[in-house]
Amino acid sequence: ATALRSRIWVNGQINDDWKYTGMIENNQNLKDNVGNEDTSFQRAYVNGKLGGLAVQAGRYHKKLAEGNVYDQRFDGVEVAYGKDVKLVAGYGKAAASSAGHIMNSYVSGKDKDGKDVISKEYADDVFYADLTGKVGKLNLGVGYSKWGFEHDTEAVHADLTDDITIWTATANYAFDKNFNLGAMYLNGDTDGYDGDKDGYVVTASYKGAKAAKVGSWGLVAKYYDQGAQTYVAHTTDANTFGMTGFKGFGVGANYTLAKNIVANVAYYNTESKLAKEIPGAADYLDRSKDHRFWTDVTFTF
Repeated sequence: ATALRSRIWVNGQINDDWKYTGMIENNQNLKDNVGNEDTSFQRAYVNGKLGGLAVQAGRYHKKLAEGNVYDQRFDGVEVAYGKDVKLVAGYGKAAASSAGHIMNSYVSGKDKDGKDVISKEYADDVFYADLTGKVGKLNLGVGYSKWGFEHDTEAVHADLTDDITIWTATANYAFDKNFNLGAMYLNGDTDGYDGDKDGYVVTASYKGAKAAKVGSWGLVAKYYDQGAQTYVAHTTDANTFGMTGFKGFGVGANYTLAKNIVANVAYYNTESKLAKEIPGAADYLDRSKDHRFWTDVTFTF
């Protein structure tokens, strides 16, 4: 796809303890000449303090488990406490996208006539909590999120609950100011689901482009092996195959072309883990393996 995304941010101070932020987003499809575009209010939230708690409420952006579980808008409220050891917890709903609610996965089932069909799950109520801390050069974290889900009407799932619980454990080690190596383990649990519930992600990064520093650059490499129950709205630009679980790798580079102009290029090689195992899943996917290049240029002002 070739697209142009523009964002306008608005922020201000309410009083000494509270501030507000809003963001309007416009998306344009540049592959045709019929003017396909949409404009919507994508962020509207407040930040403030209540006693020793930092509070955020409204429609904000939320990234869970470095984006390996969720990286999308979120409608809810979040509280945080601590500095060196920090606890963050939130409750709300996964924000709807232009295609509807956030979809987690395809699951197999039977229709009313006993025929094998595929069904999709859509996120509803969500609770999440993260605990992070640092020991020398080692950053550690554990995360928990519980997702209420609704199924579409294609199948009856008497053997599945509507909840998915995802646990994560993360370790990132900074060898120096430039090189970082990280590993993450994920486990997703749904009663009645006997498929792959585990996952892991390994990340190596070197330096990183800074918008204010012309000529700065960075490299990143990732390897993914995630079961279908370990993610909801993944941060990657790779193909995640309709949330049927995926594995593969991605490599990328970023470079600051001029002040506040950063270019990014990446290559992804991924494949579905369950497309051939779930009855009917292949009907929803155009392929079970994917190779793709991703490029973008970000202007900030």
